[in-house]
Amino acid sequence: MQIRVNGGENVRATEALGTSVSAYLERELARFAHQITRVEVHMSDENAEKGGADHKRCTVEARVEGRPPYVVTEHSATMRQAMVGATEKLYRLIEHDLGRLHDRSPPA
Repeated sequence: MQIRVNGGENVRATEALGTSVSAYLERELARFAHQITRVEVHMSDENAEKGGADHKRCTVEARVEGRPPYVVTEHSATMRQAMVGATEKLYRLIEHDLGRLHDRSPPA
């Protein structure tokens, strides 16, 4: 599973951030590691100058062999919360979709 972390508005994608995010995603998505070919993470602070709640955004796109891309977005007060929320959404989405495919496949 190849993981790429991108910074956006007011977020620098440092090597430390990339390493931290990659390690978290590898751990949380390990169940699907053999099916996921690539993950793109886009992080941004949409309202950096003004402050306020839920202005950190994390969008995660996962490519699974033979399926259209899965894309989720989470807004939160902190970048970590946004990343965790987006990862949880992605996990549930992949689990649901691949589970449906498995349920539809004929028995072996």
